Amino acid sequence: MTDKKPQLQRNALKTRERARNKKPAFLRQESWRDAKFSESWRRPRGLDNKIRQKVKGWPAAPSTGYKGPKFARGLHPSGYREVLVYNAEEVAAIDASTQAIRIAHTVGKRKRALIVAEAEKLQVTVLNAPFTEETTEAEAEAEQETEETSEKPDKKAKKTGKTKEDKSKNKKSKEKKK
Repeated sequence: MTDKKPQLQRNALKTRERARNKKPAFLRQESWRDAKFSESWRRPRGLDNKIRQKVKGWPAAPSTGYKGPKFARGLHPSGYREVLVYNAEEVAAIDASTQAIRIAHTVGKRKRALIVAEAEKLQVTVLNAPFTEETTEAEAEAEQETEETSEKPDKKAKKTGKTKEDKSKNKKSKEKKK
């Protein structure tokens, strides 16, 4: 829709990225010691747990001190503030230069199309724009072509590796022998 990113948000994104680079990788305790533990973070709950106690020399645990800058919170990676929209009337209240809309997941196909049309008219960015009818029609045509070209083999032939023709030849040869 629109490709312009506000300067204020761009600076906020850079600041957030710098803060993210300073943040350590929070590892699950003992994940480095035993392969059965994944590295994905789990909150330490043990009584003598060194990470929970914040003992020096042990990996850091997530805390509020690692939050990103306040002015950058809630920003989409594109640089816009996200606004959740349920109907086409709510699109009119959006500031296109600093905000982008995300259509709620409960909104149906018909109302979603109205919201997207209204957003295009007002040049508002839609973060989760639905597929267009052209792409769905092209996909449907491609599926029909693949169905027509592929023939369904006999189920028993899959197991034995023989086709229906091979089976009929075998039956005829057996009958001749009798």
